[in-house]
Amino acid sequence: MATLAFVFPGQGAQQVGMGKDLYENFESARMVFQQADAAAGYDLGRLCFEGPLDKLNQTEFAQPALLASSVAAGEVLKEQGIEAVIMAGLSLGEYSALVCAQALSLQEAIPLVQRRARLMQAAVPAGEGAMAAVLGLDDQAVQTACAADQGIVAIANYNCPGQYVISGGSEAVQRVSVRLKESGGRVMPLAVSVPSHSELMKPAAEELRPYLEAIDWIEPMVPVVSNVNATANPASRFVDLLVRQLYSPVRWEQSVRYMMNLADYFVEVGPGSTLSGLIKKIDKNRLLGQVNDVKSLEKVIEKVKTI
Repeated sequence: MATLAFVFPGQGAQQVGMGKDLYENFESARMVFQQADAAAGYDLGRLCFEGPLDKLNQTEFAQPALLASSVAAGEVLKEQGIEAVIMAGLSLGEYSALVCAQALSLQEAIPLVQRRARLMQAAVPAGEGAMAAVLGLDDQAVQTACAADQGIVAIANYNCPGQYVISGGSEAVQRVSVRLKESGGRVMPLAVSVPSHSELMKPAAEELRPYLEAIDWIEPMVPVVSNVNATANPASRFVDLLVRQLYSPVRWEQSVRYMMNLADYFVEVGPGSTLSGLIKKIDKNRLLGQVNDVKSLEKVIEKVKTI
């Protein structure tokens, strides 16, 4: 029988209405949102279902909202008897994967990602950090341009071949962006206030450490691939890897290639289809679909029957 990898989206995938269809149709999803509301200390489900979007887009709310919506979709899959042999998530999505793999509970994860979001938001004064997407160049060209700059700037995401994100101080990112355009690349500034996965996040990462250490981590029921080293790891390494995740590049392409050796097909679990697009660019034949509402769930169930 064909095996599946589950992948969970990161910040930016949030949208008003996420999780609502699954909540209205599946008891397992309702339980997730009830637990998430209690852990968050406010009606997180309502924010996911009804917005407003400007609040949902704020890091502090986007991260727990995405976690709850993604875990709800994962629990519905489990309820339908569809399980993965390996999991991963992009940045925040790694926490969704760890919850679905039962390495920590949702009740532990919600306040943890709330803390992570606040620390990230407070790490760099507004306007001092920036991120930009880079298309059409290889990673070596992007690395070389970053290394040549005197400021803090580096690759933050290895998304797929020819698609990277750079992150760091806003002036350094601007200088490197000019250099990359001169080299023939397309560069698009991202509308973010936090220079994620850059050296500027190191103080926030160290502040997060005691909160990660306070969790009673359990060996996951399904291996979870780390963004930092693009491999599965034992629970004893989770604290260190999740600290480093905040200031290290997300090795997404490398993670997908690692999972391709262990699973036949990928399912994106949670809002949006960003990861599906990246996976198709790595191998167009390995994506089974997304699960974020009843219709998409039914499509995946049908496909699972035929593979």
